[in-house]
Amino acid sequence: MATAPRPRTTTRDPEELAGRLTAWLGTRLPGARATDITVPASNGMSSETLLFTVEHPAPPLRECALRLAADPSAYTVFPVYDMVRQYRTMRTVAECSDLPVPKVQWLEEDPGPLGAPFFVMERVEGRVPPDVMPYTYEGNWLHSASDAERGHLEAASIGLLARLHDQVPLKDVEFLDLPGQGDALRRHVTAQRAYYDWVVDGLARSPLIERSFDRLEEIWPRDPGPAVLNWGDARIGNVVYDGCFDPVAVLDWEMAALAPREVDLGWMVYLHRFFQDLTVAFGQRGLPDFLRRDRIEARYAELTGHTPRDMDFFTLYAALRHAIVMLRIAYRQAYFGEVVVPDDPDTLILHHGSLRAMVQGDYWG
Repeated sequence: MATAPRPRTTTRDPEELAGRLTAWLGTRLPGARATDITVPASNGMSSETLLFTVEHPAPPLRECALRLAADPSAYTVFPVYDMVRQYRTMRTVAECSDLPVPKVQWLEEDPGPLGAPFFVMERVEGRVPPDVMPYTYEGNWLHSASDAERGHLEAASIGLLARLHDQVPLKDVEFLDLPGQGDALRRHVTAQRAYYDWVVDGLARSPLIERSFDRLEEIWPRDPGPAVLNWGDARIGNVVYDGCFDPVAVLDWEMAALAPREVDLGWMVYLHRFFQDLTVAFGQRGLPDFLRRDRIEARYAELTGHTPRDMDFFTLYAALRHAIVMLRIAYRQAYFGEVVVPDDPDTLILHHGSLRAMVQGDYWG
């Protein structure tokens, strides 16, 4: 998997999308044209992104980014793409907190104009820590920064979670409450189990993922604590930073949900460790002193007064959730003929070694 080609991110024709976008824009802003339409090289495998400029004498936004639900025919990563939910989440966070969330301008629920629902938001200039190759590898702006600059970015990024969790009232985000029985954590894990069942429907199941679910039950927190608004995909690769290493835009809210604070914290801790472990495995030192678990926990406690609890559980949960996504992406690659499914489906999970170590309880030691 490490040497496989980068998975395709779309089956759509960018030029056709550009023409349809220009036609649609005229219905929302008469006389306007969409120009300089591009698809970013880092386009994701869930929702897709288009960048464009609005030509108009007085546009509400000039530099725009469009988030488009995934093409249902493209073996999607997730079963549902609720663009209304993402749009409402971003508007609510912008209204109820001081997080730098891009302004959302237009929501289109009709799939007719572009083939799927979408929304348009402001495009914020800055730098994003890369995923390919990961920012832990040599040769990118974050790896080349000084320890002090990375420390500033780390503290500011943890601050985003602290402010989000403390500032947004639950009553304003009740639409993000997950269905089911039990408290918010139980419903969150139940939703992940349903997602896994969808991923492996008719395909080989993963013994490692299923053992990970069993291990969660064995170490389930005695008191998960109250729910807060979770960003969902809480990692620095979803943040735009300015030249001073300060966050200027918080992106990708499609996984937002109500859950204990530690769900976001565990995701931030583990997604960095995923890149760090991968970097070390390929013979580089990476960034071992950056976004360490102990520093994230201490900084968060300092900012909020809440000391993170049961983090072995929540980092395992993060690694498990990431494994399910990776398994789906691998099966997607197999569907498009990019990889061959091996006899052991667990090897499709790039971090199967670290996930197994977490299940056994000897990873963090």
